[in-house]
Amino acid sequence: MVKLDHLAITVRDYRTSRDWYVGNLGLRVEFEVADRRTVALQDDGGLTLFLVEEGDGVRPAPTGSVFLTFQVADVDAKYGELAAGGIAFTYVPQKLFWGYGAELLDPDGYRIGLWDETSMREEGGS
Repeated sequence: MVKLDHLAITVRDYRTSRDWYVGNLGLRVEFEVADRRTVALQDDGGLTLFLVEEGDGVRPAPTGSVFLTFQVADVDAKYGELAAGGIAFTYVPQKLFWGYGAELLDPDGYRIGLWDETSMREEGGS
């Protein structure tokens, strides 16, 4: 058996990113190691996303080409909730090359995709 268990990304400020992922996407803090400027966040499926602060908090942290995709209960409803809270989206819910969903950026510029099973089946096509 092979199962992706955790993923780590570098961020400018782990506290800012922690609060963004917890407040906007509902991830839970699994544990935090402040002296290492690292926090582990867990989704509902048990995958852990490590946010590791690198750099001095002023200059951008080194980022790779990571695209994180989160399954939500209803992509249109989640879009409405986040947009009403002032979150800017790069793509509102629509048919995109990967199916139906929305895209936004986290505080460090990582691309975030949102999708749900029903909309993907009904709106996204194959």
